[in-house]
Amino acid sequence: MSDAAVLHVKGRVLVGPEDVRDELWVVGGRVTYQRPAGAARTVQGWAVPGLVDAHCHVGLDAHGAVDAATGEQQAITDRDAGTLLIRDAGSAADTRWVDAREDLPRIIRAGRHIARTRRYIRNYAHEIEPGDLAAYVRAEARRGDGWVKLVGDWIDRGTGDLAACWPGDALREAIAAAHQEGARVTAHCFAADSLPDLLAAGIDCVEHATGLTEELIPQFAAAGVAIVPTLVNIATFPKLAAGGEEKFPAWSAHMRRLHERRYDTVGAAHDAGVPIYVGTDAGGSLAHGLVADEVAELVRAGLSPLAALGAATWTARKWLGRPGLTEGAPADLVVYAADPRADVRVLADPQLIVLRGRIVRGRA
Repeated sequence: MSDAAVLHVKGRVLVGPEDVRDELWVVGGRVTYQRPAGAARTVQGWAVPGLVDAHCHVGLDAHGAVDAATGEQQAITDRDAGTLLIRDAGSAADTRWVDAREDLPRIIRAGRHIARTRRYIRNYAHEIEPGDLAAYVRAEARRGDGWVKLVGDWIDRGTGDLAACWPGDALREAIAAAHQEGARVTAHCFAADSLPDLLAAGIDCVEHATGLTEELIPQFAAAGVAIVPTLVNIATFPKLAAGGEEKFPAWSAHMRRLHERRYDTVGAAHDAGVPIYVGTDAGGSLAHGLVADEVAELVRAGLSPLAALGAATWTARKWLGRPGLTEGAPADLVVYAADPRADVRVLADPQLIVLRGRIVRGRA
């Protein structure tokens, strides 16, 4: 569909949890609810704002940065699954070239991971010591799109288990620096030990958050700290634990415990009012295009289908400061043959994907 063509979406347009409309039009690449003059191509179904993957790594594989051709295929895979907005939660690759492509998802970048020396995946992060944390955070805040990504905990080979990476004073200085630059800070955290200091330092979001406890969950809720559980990634913990059993038995047992209570953890956080958003942790060793699987995982963890759908659409877009299907917004939407509010598994089968007003998958 060219920019000049008019698309008419008829059926149910899910603008928000309580805002459901009968139709919309795409005119000049933007959403309107005012009937335009002249002919239009019509498609029927259930339309939602383009899906959001709030933890994704375009430009990264298990070994580090990838070339542009590989990064392009990653972005296309996400797009064809209906993901039209990505928060790239750390990448060693420069993916700014994606911004010039009208056929690829929008990316909100968190710059490169910032990790403690020898305490993260090789070739992924800036590996530094606590005295340099604030300076690196400030630099990545200026490079990114309003986010910075820390590695909050990782295995400590000396103790053979997960351990916090940063002292509280370094975190307070670094997160204050990011906020001064107008950026929010998120952190990779599996265990509980790193969370109190991050919370006290003013962290904005925690990735994975498998270490949340009964004591910490109310504090997260009171502070409005969001979590992105990445449950499709947490599903790999038993395999990881098996691989490290001989060398790091304490770590392996810890990872199994975190996996076993993953649904209870997320469900309790949701019940307490902790904001939860969809993220797959695609890139690294995990495949792209798993956004529908992650929404289904949130339902298994106790979110209602409507809440899980919002965590991938209107609620997530508001959190990230991007529009949904509002009047005049860029037309980023996905159309399904059935109602995803009744069964989120529908999200795995998009019938039509419209990005920046252009049909990139399916036919009208």
